[in-house]
Amino acid sequence: MDHVLKTARDLGWSEPQLHREYFAAAPIDHSADGPFEIEIRRSGEVIQVAADESAADALRDRGIAIAVSCEQGVCGTCVTRMLAGVPDHRDRYLTDTEQEQNDCFTPCCSRARTPRLVLDL
Repeated sequence: MDHVLKTARDLGWSEPQLHREYFAAAPIDHSADGPFEIEIRRSGEVIQVAADESAADALRDRGIAIAVSCEQGVCGTCVTRMLAGVPDHRDRYLTDTEQEQNDCFTPCCSRARTPRLVLDL
């Protein structure tokens, strides 16, 4: 997939013209994962995400429903709007440009580079 996308870019294709589909994510090294917080903008509630759990699991455990499917960051089902903070994007769904905007987050697999992420929930 990476070769095909690189070739298309080298030939001048723009990102909106490129389509990708992944069926599994590459393994992620979780050894350096640490805890972080998620703030729910609408309620102000702050949820702790432990180093060994996903943000989606932490939200679900607190009764906040997030639609998930692959839980690997390849399908885009769980993409959630972000209002503040810097995510550690670990998905394969968002393009590099979308990841650089830091306004969306995949809680199934991504984490935080800042102590807190504020989600539009």
